[in-house]
Amino acid sequence: MNKPIPEWADDEKPREKLILKGKSSLSNSELLGILISTGTKTKSAIDLGRELLELAQNDLNQLARFNVNEIVKIKGFGTAKAITIIAAIELGSRRKHYEAIKKKVNSSKQAYEILEPIISDNKYEEFWVLLLNRANYLISCRQISEGGISGTVVDLRKIFKIAIEENACSLILAHNHPSGNIQPSDADKNITKKIKESGLIVDIPIVDHLIVANNNYYSFADEGIL
Repeated sequence: MNKPIPEWADDEKPREKLILKGKSSLSNSELLGILISTGTKTKSAIDLGRELLELAQNDLNQLARFNVNEIVKIKGFGTAKAITIIAAIELGSRRKHYEAIKKKVNSSKQAYEILEPIISDNKYEEFWVLLLNRANYLISCRQISEGGISGTVVDLRKIFKIAIEENACSLILAHNHPSGNIQPSDADKNITKKIKESGLIVDIPIVDHLIVANNNYYSFADEGIL
């Protein structure tokens, strides 16, 4: 469609379409077009949204990994537009996280569903813990450390200080692998063993350790190596 968006029929304009037909009626490029707001002389905001999706191979998870510098490579995107896109995606991720708080965690899959929106898209390795009460309800989800592409330092004292302060009765450890490989390294196995042994001393057991990567996860408990 070569005409600028203001000249489109009302039921084709993304904002009006959302009002008339509901948010689910809009395509991903139309939703992005609303966020982008304005196009260029030759491209509409929806065209820019379509280009951004193509850059992400039409994968919203891939789009969530983009930073400002990657988005502004597309002609028509400035810093302000890129920040708006990133902020909107982050709000969506936080919504998924807040919905998970206070839920019961009885399986690795339930733990993964809480962790996936938090750490799966990160370009650097991060170490987190899920703090559970006696009935396995989630108290909170806390970041312990952030490192580089290939690893992060884990402070055992910080883990158990937080656990004691929040009256946690058990913990689920988690970290991401930016490489996309969910298999644990020897270092992952060693730190898990060390944290588990420390947890036994302070009577706060480690019930699982998840490695999250590439829309998938590895569970130490499920694999019987915890």
